[in-house]
Amino acid sequence: MKILVYAHQLEVGGTQTNAIELAAALRDFHGHEVVIFATPGPMVELIQKKGLRYLPAPEGYLCPSPTRMRALRRAVCAERPDLIHAWDWWQCLDAYYGEHLLRRIPLVVTDMMMVLTRILPKRLLTTFGVPELVDQARAAGRRAELLLPPVDTRLNAPGAVEAREFRERYNIKNDELTLVTVCRLENHMKGESLRRTIAAVRELGRELPLRLMIVGDGVARAELEQSAAQVNAEMGRSAVVLTGAMLDPRPAYELADVVVGMGGSALRGMAFGKAVLIVGEQGFSLPFSPETADSFYYRGIYGTGDGDPENRRHIENLRRLARDREALQRLGDFARRFVLQHFALETVAARLDGYFRAAVGSGVRRETAAVDGLRTAAIWLRERRLVSYRFWQRVKKPRVTSQHASLSPEVINLQRETKSC
Repeated sequence: MKILVYAHQLEVGGTQTNAIELAAALRDFHGHEVVIFATPGPMVELIQKKGLRYLPAPEGYLCPSPTRMRALRRAVCAERPDLIHAWDWWQCLDAYYGEHLLRRIPLVVTDMMMVLTRILPKRLLTTFGVPELVDQARAAGRRAELLLPPVDTRLNAPGAVEAREFRERYNIKNDELTLVTVCRLENHMKGESLRRTIAAVRELGRELPLRLMIVGDGVARAELEQSAAQVNAEMGRSAVVLTGAMLDPRPAYELADVVVGMGGSALRGMAFGKAVLIVGEQGFSLPFSPETADSFYYRGIYGTGDGDPENRRHIENLRRLARDREALQRLGDFARRFVLQHFALETVAARLDGYFRAAVGSGVRRETAAVDGLRTAAIWLRERRLVSYRFWQRVKKPRVTSQHASLSPEVINLQRETKSC
C-alpha cells in the first residue's frame, strides 16, 4: 500500500514526532511505501534520518486552504497513493473536499487534541489518542478508533544515550536533583504549568538542591527566561535553565531525576524509566503511579485541576518526590513497564495498519461523504472566524529562518511564495 502522510508544519513537537515515527514504522514493520507531505521546518531533519521521502507543502493561513489543496492535488497526481493519512483537523479539511470527496481517495484522520473536535466529518474513520475521547466520539455517532501516542521504546530507554555532554554543558552537579521539562514554550496549555514549575523551584530551591531544565522554544520563552533570571538571582545559582529546542532531547530525559510534563513528553520520560509528575491546566499536578495509571490511561496523560491559586499541590508533589530517591526508582520502573505494555511504537503501528487496510477495503461512498461534508461545511461557516483565527495563530512562522538553511531552494521558494488565502 502507498500512503501519503499529510502532516502539519514540521516544527519541533510531539505530534510531528509521532507522525514521522509512525510513518517509518509502517514502512519498516508492514512494508508500506510512505511519503510525507508537510510544511517545512526543523523536523525535516528527522524525516531525513528515518530515510523517508518528503514533499514540501506551502503554508496556509486559512482552513481549508486553497493554496495547500492545490499543492496536495499535485502531490496526489504525482504519487498516486492508495490512502491519505491526515494529522489533525486542519489537514483533514484540506484533504477531504478535494482528494477524498471529489476523487474518492480513502482518508484516515488522526486527532491528538485533548477535546472532541466537532468540525471533523462524522463518518470518516478518525483516530483519537485518548480512550475517553473515543467513547465520547462513538456516543456522538462518529466512526472513531483508538490510536495511543506512540513511543519508540528502543530509542527512548534507560541507557540508550549518553548524558555526560549535556551534564557538562550546563554544569549539573551530581548532588543536584534534576527536573526536566521538554515541550514547546507556548502560552496555550503548556505556559501555565511551566510558570507553576518555576514558581515551585523558587520556593523549594532553598531547602532542596533542585535544578530545573526547560527544553524547548516558543512564544513564551522571553517571559520564562525573565522568570528564570529572577529565581536564579534569588538563589545565587542556576536553579532554572532554558536550553532552547533540541531535535534530540533524549540526553535531557536520560539525565532527569524527575520529568515534569504532559502527553508525549511525559510518555517519553516514562520510557526512560523516570518518575513523572504530570501537569495540566488550572493547577493540575499528579505523579504517575500504580494508583493513578488507569485514570491517566483513560483520560489522557494530562489533567484539569480546581484552580489551586496558591500552587500548593504542585509544590508538595515536587517536595515528596525530591525527598524520596527510592520512590523515584520504583515509580520509574513502573512507568517504563506501563509504556511498554500500552504505547510501544510497534503496537501502535500495527493498530494503525489495521485501520488503513479497513479504510482502503471499504472504499469511499460519495453520497455518504457528500452529506458528511455538508455538515462539516455548515459548522465551518458558523464558526469560520474562530477557525481561521486559531489556525493562523498556530501556523504563523517566519518564512525562512536559520534553522531551515539546509533546506533545498525549492522548499525555500515554496515558503516565500505562500500567500494568505
